[in-house]
Formats: sequence, structure tokens, C-alpha cells
Amino acid sequence: MAKLLEVNNLKTYFFTEEGVVRAVNGVTWDLSEGETLALVGESGCGKSVTAMSILRLIPNPPGRIVDGQILFEGKDLLKVDDAEMRSIRGNRIAMVFQEPMTSLNPVLTIGQQIRESIELHLGLDGEASTARAVELLELVGISEAAGRVNDYPHQFSGGMRQRVMIAMALSCNPKLLIADEPTTALDVTIQAQVLEIMARLATEFGTAVLIITHNLGVVARYADRVNVMYAGEIVETGTATDIFKRPRHPYTIGLMASVPRLDATERIRLTTIEGQPPLLIQEIPGCSFRPRCDWAVDKCDTDHPGLEEKEPGHFARCWRNPLVDAKTQVVTAASAAN
Repeated sequence: MAKLLEVNNLKTYFFTEEGVVRAVNGVTWDLSEGETLALVGESGCGKSVTAMSILRLIPNPPGRIVDGQILFEGKDLLKVDDAEMRSIRGNRIAMVFQEPMTSLNPVLTIGQQIRESIELHLGLDGEASTARAVELLELVGISEAAGRVNDYPHQFSGGMRQRVMIAMALSCNPKLLIADEPTTALDVTIQAQVLEIMARLATEFGTAVLIITHNLGVVARYADRVNVMYAGEIVETGTATDIFKRPRHPYTIGLMASVPRLDATERIRLTTIEGQPPLLIQEIPGCSFRPRCDWAVDKCDTDHPGLEEKEPGHFARCWRNPLVDAKTQVVTAASAAN
């Protein structure tokens, strides 16, 4: 598949009175046409900042993209002018934001908000844009869409508002859809419905999807590939099958061990990753995961590991080769918990 998006050595920093916060610190990855890529990690690891950097929505001040390339369809988004970037946002690249309650304008009807993008990018107006808005609401499963298009956000439930956000994002048939924690505020049943809608529409339109989440269940079901982020870096990347069956970084293994297993035959206490993520305002001379890692060696204190290919297409940022250790670690942790 052709590469749709290529992020090369992206660095996004925030300049504060306390110092420079290295929120995204040299990440490199790509996304192919029609592919679903998951970006996972703890809160504060740089997932959302990465997404906002792609759309050039970093508030300046205090934030600034200080280095790197973001190639979309071969064009560096960091070098295009503001007018061209506005023509790309909501048109070629669309985003479903984390919280629909605050992302929708409370004083405009749903129809007005959907039509805004349609009229701007597709040149439709009047009855044509309204008809398109109704069509999109029906597409995401909102019943009686023709009547509800004139309702306001407060007249919709949380799940319905998120469906509206998806309808807005897909209004111009984008090539790339960025979904930033799209199910955070929803109950489990509505989460599944929203994700199924996104997956179906992405398949129908051939849209590539970047889904940002901390929900590994979502990743396992919907993602083709996975990037695991920690402290502003990609610490492991590979196919979803590789990541779930053969995790190669201690942080990824910790994440997997903290997920409940529905197929477990015995009660197993969930494990935790002890300690806290590092302060990104400080220089980290060695491995950023060193203070929380049970496998650390002396080299981890002083030398920063690069992404090493542990097996074909599967990379991890670790000085050790923890495949065998990882299996032992998980089994030992489970036995100790019992």
C-alpha cells in the first residue's frame, strides 16, 4: 500500500517558565492508505500532541514544532501556508476530538455545524448542503435525521454527540481520519457502536485511520498496526498481532499485564507498573523507562536506546532482547499474584 502519511523525527516542545517540555521528542512513523494505526500509551505520553501537530493546531505560545517533517500525500504540512493548511483540515484530514461535549458549539444547530465544512470544502449550499448533512446523520445511525438536523447539541446524548462528530469528520470524505480517544466519555455499549461505525465507514470510503487510545481492547479489535508511546517517544512499533502476542518492550509488557483477561480460568490480580513517568522538562540521559523497569542494566542509566528491529517489521527501544524474559516476567507476575 502507498504511504499516505509519513512523520519523520517530529519534535514538539512547550516553552514554559519552568523550562522546555519535550512533549513529542523525535517520533518517526508512517501510515498507509486504508490502514488503521493505533497510538497507545499513558496520559501525558504525547499521543494527542502528535495528532495536533499533524493538523498544526499546537497553541503558540507556548507550543512549537521545532523539528521534523509531516509528509501527507508527499507534501510537507509544516511548510505549506496557513490558507492551504485550512483547505486540508476537515477536508483531506479530519479529526474526531476527545470530548464531544466541548467540541460542538452549543449555540449552533447540529445541521449548521455539519454544513459549515460541506459548504467550505465542497462548495455546496442551501438545500444541497442540508441534504448532505441529513445523509451523514443517517449514515452514522441517528434516527429521524431530517428532523434532528435542526436540534442543538444539548438535545443529544453523549453517544449521539460523538456520532455527530464522526459525521462532521467524514463530511468531505477525508483520506485520513484522526480519532483522539473517541470513546472516552461513553459507556461500553455505545463505545462498541461508535467504533463499529468508524470501522465500517473507513472501509467504505477507503479512509486511513489514526486512533489514539489507552484502551487495548479497542486496539486489539480494530488496529492493523500499533505504536506504543512513552515519554514523548515511540518505544515499540509493529503489527497488532506482534504487539499483543510478542511484546518486546518492558513498558508494553506492563500494559498487557494490566489488562483483565476474560479467558482466565483462575482469579488473577492485575499487575501495575510501579512509579511515575519522567518529567519531560528534564533531560533524560539514558532510557526514559529505566526508573520503572525490572530488567534495567547499567547501560540503561547512561545510553539512550534507539528503535531496534527485534524481528521483521517489529521494533522496540530496549537494550535487552526481552522476548524470552517477557514470557517469564508475565508468568512470574501472575503466579506471584495468585
